[in-house]
Amino acid sequence: MAIKTGSVVSHTGAQEWGVGKVMEVTATKATIQFSDGKERKIAASHFMSLEPAEASSFVKPAEPAPVEKPKSTIRATSKKK
Repeated sequence: MAIKTGSVVSHTGAQEWGVGKVMEVTATKATIQFSDGKERKIAASHFMSLEPAEASSFVKPAEPAPVEKPKSTIRATSKKK
């Protein structure tokens, strides 16, 4: 299978990852965003583990909710004599 940016694939050895969308391809690896929310880099030597998947089966992972940092309190500094 030829791996191209934008292709939708699944990994035969890791079905629990779900379906993934190829984000980037180089001569040595492909970066794939899987439905489980994780982005994984697959070495070119493992491309044979990828198989085409139906484009409609790719579900983009939900964006994580922004985490609000707790507001810090202003501390009074003591003067050194």
